[in-house]
Amino acid sequence: MHYGLINAAEATIEVDNGLHRINERACFRATVTGKTTGSFDVFLRIRDTWRSYIDTTSIVPQRFFRNIEENNYRRRETVDFDHFNDMAQMERHGKDKNKIKRGTYKVPDNVQDLVSGFYFLRTLNYDQRRIGEVIRVQGFFDEDVFSMDVVYKGRETVETKAGTIRAIRLVPKMPSNKLFKGENAISVYLSDDRNKIPVLIQAEMFMGAVKVDMYKYQGLKSRLNIVAHN
Repeated sequence: MHYGLINAAEATIEVDNGLHRINERACFRATVTGKTTGSFDVFLRIRDTWRSYIDTTSIVPQRFFRNIEENNYRRRETVDFDHFNDMAQMERHGKDKNKIKRGTYKVPDNVQDLVSGFYFLRTLNYDQRRIGEVIRVQGFFDEDVFSMDVVYKGRETVETKAGTIRAIRLVPKMPSNKLFKGENAISVYLSDDRNKIPVLIQAEMFMGAVKVDMYKYQGLKSRLNIVAHN
């Protein structure tokens, strides 16, 4: 992750090799970890883990977990989803581990969490999508149900530290906020192949531009769609 010319942080997105059984369902385990690096780590130390157990058949989350460590702030949370009854059960621990918050929430059909929603977008066939078409994803996060519209912007070729890659561009519409500059502030690029892995994320923020750039990958099932240079 780059803030201007500064390397600010790095993240790893990983799918476990094996399957996990959650709520009597076979699940993929997808984990996102992020940490600050260099000078950013001195004044804004971040060590975050986000994990989703995603039903292999329906591509919805059976369980969502996050562990947040940002300077002195701590939060550890688990959400279990009951898709038969459209309910979510949350258990949360803060810095004081003796204080536990629990809650039960009504959620929409086929609700996603932040990690599983991204993997759901990777399962879609973009050959059958029109440029400008809106994909609506309903999710549950931080005790609230949210609806996110993602616009398919077509195909582009992008430069990354891992090479020049043919990619699918998606733009999630952002609500008005004090962080991102307009509703089209974020562009997510997925490799235009069977992997559909994230290769580049660009964000226009009020305090400047942020770029998340892939520099290494391993264990892909299919060949990455890298442009050959003569």
